[in-house]
Amino acid sequence: MRFLRALAVPLALVAMIGLAGAALGRVYADALLSQLVLGAAVGSVGISLAARRLPSWLVAPLSVLVLIGYAGFALWLTARRAELPGDFATVAADAARNGIPRLLTALIPVEPTPDTVIVPVVAAWLAGLAGAEVGIRAARVLLGLAAPVALYAGALYVVGPNASPVLWMTVVFAAAGALALAAGGRPEHADPADAAGAGLTPAVRAALRLRMFASTALGLVVVVGLAAAVAPLVARRVGTTPVDPRRYVQPPQVDSLDENPLIRISGWALNPDQVLLEVTTRGSGDPAGQATPSAAPDGGDDSDDGTGSDSEDPADDGTGTGEPGDEAGPAGSASGLRIRLAVLNDYDGVTWKVGATYRNAGRVLPAADRVPNAEVERIEQDITVRDLTGRLLPAVPTPREVSGSRVAYDQASGTLIRPEGLTEGLRYTVVSERERPDYNLLPGATVPFGDEVARFLRVEPGAPEQMQRLAEQLAEENGAPYARAVAIETFLAEHYRLVADAPSGHAYPNLGFFLFGPPNGGGQRGTSEQFAAAFAVLGRMMGLPTRVVVGFQAPPGTGPVRGADALAWPEVLFDELGWVPFNPLPLPNTQPRPVEQDFKPEPEDPTPPPEEPSQPPQATPESTPEPAAAPGGSRGPGVPVLVGGGTGGLLLVLVGLALTVVALRRAQRRRRLAEGTPAQRIAGAWREVTDALRLAGRPVPDHLAATEVAAHARSSLAGTSDADGPEADSGGPDAGSATPARRRRHTRGGNAGRPPLRSATPPVDDLAELVNLAAFAPGHATEEQARRAAELAVAYADELRASRPWWRRVLWSLHPGPLRWRD
Repeated sequence: MRFLRALAVPLALVAMIGLAGAALGRVYADALLSQLVLGAAVGSVGISLAARRLPSWLVAPLSVLVLIGYAGFALWLTARRAELPGDFATVAADAARNGIPRLLTALIPVEPTPDTVIVPVVAAWLAGLAGAEVGIRAARVLLGLAAPVALYAGALYVVGPNASPVLWMTVVFAAAGALALAAGGRPEHADPADAAGAGLTPAVRAALRLRMFASTALGLVVVVGLAAAVAPLVARRVGTTPVDPRRYVQPPQVDSLDENPLIRISGWALNPDQVLLEVTTRGSGDPAGQATPSAAPDGGDDSDDGTGSDSEDPADDGTGTGEPGDEAGPAGSASGLRIRLAVLNDYDGVTWKVGATYRNAGRVLPAADRVPNAEVERIEQDITVRDLTGRLLPAVPTPREVSGSRVAYDQASGTLIRPEGLTEGLRYTVVSERERPDYNLLPGATVPFGDEVARFLRVEPGAPEQMQRLAEQLAEENGAPYARAVAIETFLAEHYRLVADAPSGHAYPNLGFFLFGPPNGGGQRGTSEQFAAAFAVLGRMMGLPTRVVVGFQAPPGTGPVRGADALAWPEVLFDELGWVPFNPLPLPNTQPRPVEQDFKPEPEDPTPPPEEPSQPPQATPESTPEPAAAPGGSRGPGVPVLVGGGTGGLLLVLVGLALTVVALRRAQRRRRLAEGTPAQRIAGAWREVTDALRLAGRPVPDHLAATEVAAHARSSLAGTSDADGPEADSGGPDAGSATPARRRRHTRGGNAGRPPLRSATPPVDDLAELVNLAAFAPGHATEEQARRAAELAVAYADELRASRPWWRRVLWSLHPGPLRWRD
């Protein structure tokens, strides 16, 4: 019996620590963690029992040595199961260094990997060591149970709201603790008074029993009172959601380059032969899986593979629509497989952003919600990184298993990152499940709405008015959601040109210039960046939930993925069909139709009213002459007084208007240069320069970029007063059609023999660089840069005004034009 009582405390400790591992294991992908924690409990308690006859100062070092061996075994086992690359020392050091943050940022269900098991295993071992030494060796059972209780509470805290509560674990845990207290706390003598009062008189022993009974009763009253006071608080917390500790830990982040990889499209397009990846595909990569959604419902018979896709040429309808990868794609290939790099969900009017929350994940990724009745195809790829940089990890949507690299995963978008960043030579294997929905259902499909998709419908203020009018025109002509999406796709494919040398940019001004800029000035041409971004913004204006995806077109079988294979495409969310990709790119070797044929960028002039028919003159009846006024009988002021008073009043009105214009102009300059964010003040300084050029008779053409405007400004300042002739007032050749090189030649040689107007020209090129910084790197402009922009703008405007004739200098400050010109 004594032997069983001696085993009760060790067994209770092992059971309680094992239950803590089981509670934590509810958020893990399998039972391996629970088994490792149970092994740590048996090992730590067993060593303490075996070393009971050794001095206490030897037990802890001996137990720690065995802990190191057991932890090494756990790390080796989990690393081999997860197929992690690298030697054991590197993996162990990385796990020891990052175990806690990765445990709290891991994607649930957590796969047992070295960095997600090291902390629970070590904590379980130390809890067993402390509980055994205090509860068994020192016979302080209650104090010895504090370590397993703390471990169990910590496990529940880490689990948080990510697993359903299991009441039986807590009941068994409490029962094990009660058993340990009952068995380990019982003294050798049955009667405590007999043990404490051996040799005492009966009266003293009776008094001792009474005192012990009173203290026991008092303790019981205190415990019951505490239970009565705490019970309501605990009862109110039963139905509440536990706090998730993961919200206090920042998950793996991406830098600005990975937050918006859409801006990298133009760079890859300018280096078409750059090898970014090497891909080997096992599975179906045929174009049947890449059928165009817009052609499927109208393409006639379905193909024999049962995918619901059209087997005919996706360009048969002449729209150039289809998913990236058909012959409308930039790579010009009708075969291959699309690899997704990033999904961009959020647009603020300046840039598209990923907006994802990445969680550390293991080899097996959680299953995503599948589209109803969609066929699923399993695709396996071996990918080797070459010149691709950043953290984003390419994969065919939707990845399910990744081996060869530690990854973080955003379950909402199904995209991956490598927190350490990509390195040349990195090789990993990804198994994906590609869905094939029935695109024949698209014509009657609806789109979701509400708070869940609000981020995909948000249109920030400041969109170009012409872009809004285009969206309204397309929406009026097409009612169904799918018809609207196809209308945008067709309009972009038929009216715009796909080029590789278009500058990057997809802010509202960039999209406005892409859609409505003059073709001979660089407008109406762009890379897949502008096509995808314009589609997505127009779609949101028409009530379609859209997003932009960046990826690559991989070759079938084995082959490299080059810069020319990079592309962006838009996707639209439909009920019961999920995200459906569209391809607004034009067909190769096709001539775009003028935009004006289907859309008027400017409203048409109203039809003048018909002229009224001329009426024949009618004879005026003779009127009776008024009797002549008697001399000296006239009343009121004379003619000279009226003329003088009227002239003076008119002059006062003109002077008042002039002073008002001057005051408003000064207030406008102060508002532009001194109020708002640094980026807004830089833009205001730029408006001061463009207004000055317009006042000088050298207006800036709309199609010029900032650097070209700077060259135009230099040529305007280098001219003499004769530049204010009719040609300068009308814009002239140099104002719009001349290239920057022509303007520079004109500046250097056109004024030969004439003295310069000033000794130094304000560096307007510096202001152009600040404008580009504020436009394409929002949030990076500083106060000092804003002040510098204001100084440059004022200096240039003053210099330009001083170079004008005297009559232009007089009228410069009185001109009301800057007050009504679009700010």
